[in-house]
Amino acid sequence: MPILSVRHVTVYRYRRPVSFGEHRIMFRPRDSYDQRLIEATLDIDPLPASVRWMFDVFGNCVAIASFDTRSDTLRFTCGITLDHTPEHAPVFPLAPHATHYPFGYGVEDMPDLSRSIERQWPDTHHMVDAWARSFIPADGRIPTQDLLADMTRGIRCNFTYLARSEKGVQDPVTTLRLKRGSCRDFAVLMMEGVRSLGMAARFVSGYLYNPRNDRDRHVGGGSTHAWVGVYLPGAGWIEFDPTNGIVGNRDLIRVAIARDPRQAVPLHGSYFGLTSDDLGMRVDVAVTETSAPDLVPAH
Repeated sequence: MPILSVRHVTVYRYRRPVSFGEHRIMFRPRDSYDQRLIEATLDIDPLPASVRWMFDVFGNCVAIASFDTRSDTLRFTCGITLDHTPEHAPVFPLAPHATHYPFGYGVEDMPDLSRSIERQWPDTHHMVDAWARSFIPADGRIPTQDLLADMTRGIRCNFTYLARSEKGVQDPVTTLRLKRGSCRDFAVLMMEGVRSLGMAARFVSGYLYNPRNDRDRHVGGGSTHAWVGVYLPGAGWIEFDPTNGIVGNRDLIRVAIARDPRQAVPLHGSYFGLTSDDLGMRVDVAVTETSAPDLVPAH
């Protein structure tokens, strides 16, 4: 059970001092049985006039910072220490009726799952549908875990990871056509593919632990990361990282969950000035294993 430390720094630079609107910060990991938050710090420069905390509609922890000063630089430094319990060989105790695909959800779950089953992106020519169904054998029946693992590893093996600095997410049809994308692009493709098969899926944002920055093990480190959660009867929400072919939570630190990736942006806000004043943003994320302080819950 490693103790992991995360240092997440985001710096905005401007050509001249500008004033700032509210900034919404989503960096604090979700406490759970598989990850326990020990410490979390947030330093902002220049010092904000106020910082308030809230839970959003998904239960994600969000900080809202307001400012009354001008500056040519805005820096957010987040520090996290948590006790992480990885599932190295995940075996999911599925309900008997869900061990093989296709399966259905119970009537008591559907009101809460229905929006996570709805498709969010256009697929006029059913390309994502056809891609998702290519993992199903001709007789139409397959172990549910095998189907989702094959889809996860299929993206890992057949698509090329490409870090993108542009805002937003590539639509899944484009990702499928180009066979390349960022972690958030792959997450959205798999999420839409899973939904096309009638399963509930959601977008997960957080951090990736990659010992020694080993590219043979993982790609997508050095910034925030994205993957998919799928709801399986008897097992609950299970995580799949198509960028790295990970099934389960190994090396994944969950921060935010959402129905749509636009609801899980780690940091966004506004400034008041000219478009030409914006000199860009830099993000640096380091995730390392560390020795534990006294294991008390974070405040």
